[in-house]
Amino acid sequence: MQREEIIEAIRQVLMENMQSRHMSSFSESAKLNEDLYLDSVLILQLILHLELDLGLSVPEQNITAADYITVSSLADFLCRVNRKNEVFDDPVTEEFEDVKVHCFVSCVCESLKRKGIDHRPFYFGVWDATFTISDDFRLQYHSDDINHEQFLSWYQRLYGVRLDSWYTESASKQENIQVMNRLLSDKSNTTNLMVMLDMYQLPERENKFSQNPFPHYVMLENTDDPKKIMMLDPDFRWEGELERERVFNAITQPSVAGGYVFDEQGLKHAKPEDVQAYFEACFIAASNPLTDAIRTILHAHTSGDNDVALSALHLAVREIRVIAVRKYAYEHGFAFFWRALGLSDDDFERWCDVIEELIQTYSSIQYQMMKLAETNDLSLQVGIYALLNKQNKTEMRIKKRLHEVYRDWCELNDLVVENCAEAV
Repeated sequence: MQREEIIEAIRQVLMENMQSRHMSSFSESAKLNEDLYLDSVLILQLILHLELDLGLSVPEQNITAADYITVSSLADFLCRVNRKNEVFDDPVTEEFEDVKVHCFVSCVCESLKRKGIDHRPFYFGVWDATFTISDDFRLQYHSDDINHEQFLSWYQRLYGVRLDSWYTESASKQENIQVMNRLLSDKSNTTNLMVMLDMYQLPERENKFSQNPFPHYVMLENTDDPKKIMMLDPDFRWEGELERERVFNAITQPSVAGGYVFDEQGLKHAKPEDVQAYFEACFIAASNPLTDAIRTILHAHTSGDNDVALSALHLAVREIRVIAVRKYAYEHGFAFFWRALGLSDDDFERWCDVIEELIQTYSSIQYQMMKLAETNDLSLQVGIYALLNKQNKTEMRIKKRLHEVYRDWCELNDLVVENCAEAV
């Protein structure tokens, strides 16, 4: 298939199969995320249609976000993987997805970084941070059953500052907005105000996940212009002024509720014994909750025992990517112990590559599960379970090495390891 034919095929799939409402922006240079409003899952769905309907081959190792920037780069990518005898100029691309880990943690760590306090230990609680499986066996990174109590208590213990909730769930959205406005007007230069909003309501903001809805914590400041508000988004490494009413609209969505305020003036460096206690509280040595959850969801949709249709599997795993990026928190853990122990940078980079492989393999798993839902080809389960087994082995390798350097760090600091069993 020629490149021009692939571009036309992309247009047809978006218009007919996916019924995109943004076809007026379609062109070779159109960005899939920013211009055509395709989130990471919709992009995988687009590629799945191209593969199944047109017979294009998309090897699972090529399911990477770097190829999903524009219509043109996607077409070039599909040409390369399907016509290896032809040579195509590599497109000039930008990085598609910066490392996003956990919006709540990113917000509270911003103040630590400003104070020159090592924030990396706080990410110990992120690599296996809580998520849920709904009653209809859907993976959820955000739900009413999830709260941040563990992060709140440990932030105060580690760094000496309490985070107070200003948001009252029993109050109306407008009443909470009034409270927030008062706090913004009265707060000092050292006070930080966090709020949860629906990022999907701010399409002008670069948002690589673009989930709908997309609950996300940011920090706000008043500006000299009453119609504008300053938004700091540490997780997406962006700050700037936005229309106040648009931000407030994103806060008042029914999908979101929450906000905290804290004063960074009292922040302190974490004591080694508190860092040790936090690591032991967070480290799950015997299992990998995300991989186990995906396995449970796959079985529920294929066994016929749970009153869920196989066709719903693609929705059930929609949020894999959002949760999988939390595994980048392992890099923060390795970096903290590596620096303290003076270990080799080359060895650190090798483990970062292993972590990257773990995260990218989740995208392959998601794609194969979407294909299973689309085709009803139960033979695909064999490959999916093989990938899940691979994930377990990879993450256990990571945990084993992380625990080894943790024990060395404890020895360096004259701390006894008692409660945290070594990963197998």
